[in-house]
Amino acid sequence: MYPDQNSRSAGLYKKACRVMPGGNTRSGVFHDPYPIYVANGSGARIVDVDGIEYLDFTNNGSALIHGHVHPAIVDAVTKQVQKGASFASSTEIEVQLAEFLSSRVPSIEHIRFTNSGTEAVMMAIKAARAYTGRPKIAKVEGAYHGSYDYAQISLDSSPENWGEDIPASVPASRGTPQGVLADVIILPFNDTEKARQILASCSSQLAGVLIDPVPNRAGLIPASHDYLSMLRDFTRQSGAVLILDEVITFRLGYGGVQGKCGITPDLTTLGKIIGGGFPVGAVGGNAAVMSVFDPSRGKPAVPHDGTFNANPVTMAAGLAAMELMTPEVYDRLDMLGERVRSDLNEAFALSGQLGQVTGVGSLFKIHMKKTQITDYRSAYPSQDQIRRFDNLYQYLLNHGVLIPSGPRVSSLSTVMTDQDLDHLQQTVLAGLR
Repeated sequence: MYPDQNSRSAGLYKKACRVMPGGNTRSGVFHDPYPIYVANGSGARIVDVDGIEYLDFTNNGSALIHGHVHPAIVDAVTKQVQKGASFASSTEIEVQLAEFLSSRVPSIEHIRFTNSGTEAVMMAIKAARAYTGRPKIAKVEGAYHGSYDYAQISLDSSPENWGEDIPASVPASRGTPQGVLADVIILPFNDTEKARQILASCSSQLAGVLIDPVPNRAGLIPASHDYLSMLRDFTRQSGAVLILDEVITFRLGYGGVQGKCGITPDLTTLGKIIGGGFPVGAVGGNAAVMSVFDPSRGKPAVPHDGTFNANPVTMAAGLAAMELMTPEVYDRLDMLGERVRSDLNEAFALSGQLGQVTGVGSLFKIHMKKTQITDYRSAYPSQDQIRRFDNLYQYLLNHGVLIPSGPRVSSLSTVMTDQDLDHLQQTVLAGLR
């Protein structure tokens, strides 16, 4: 049973603490008193170093849309590795994946690959500044866009510092320069009029607006059509760049969320599922904005290099993964997601415990509160709610179900079955009682 200080995971954590700060190189995997260490995975399940099997709803931060060790992806990667893992040259497979993605997303005329969603967002912000000649960006309060200083502002603000009527720009990392704070405008989520007023106050200095259409930390509630339309209209009129962060939400539709809601951004950031389980990111958009990266006429406005950008192993894995994602597969994932949210909301009702489950498509998030969730502030958990969630997390862990700890999002994979979802509901219900 977790925690067990005699387990192999506990022992590995002690070793890790001697060579890594906090025992890890990825803050999100930490869990007190120690994280579990995974030995292998297959399909919808993983096995830890102590031989314990879990039904996996983390899917490595929602990146593994086909679960673990999918044979088509393994085959594509194996064939590519046998030909070479990386080169200081372009390869045909990067062109193929670029063509495939641009065919799915009409707003993407040109695309460049990176090694993470963080880097994709960073390059999108730099592109917006270079294209407009302006310094400021706007983002939603509580929205996660990776680890770039500007993208992290007001990621985890609290009632003590998040401001009143107009959200404050709050650093997520100690030592963030004041200049960074001054160049990031924070918007309330789904409050169309207030966000419009804030944007209007800085329109002449605004390079771009960065928006995740279903921000996890803002409750995993979709942006309203009115809100997204306002952002699109405002950026067109002001000359700012609209950046749609679909690093996570690209799993929600054949052409991403933008394909479902009819919004055409200037730039789109991608990641996670487009790499087939390997490190990846991408920034794409209309040819005019993307031209800031073009080195064919001398030094580009935004130089962009990287040893492993578009490495052929990732490109092969990504193309194999994305070719599996047909419209019918998206439809099935949507149905599974609707069922999960309904089942878990029913579990809360049957248990008598306060809570709800939000989300869209193949994404879901458990909240230990019943009050309506509309944005980051209404989703913000109390200490008692955090304690109750931690108790549920540990119960699930001890009964073979792995969900993300803390504020992260849970996800489904294409290899999950109705029986898997039955097991999730039954275990959650038992854990709430």
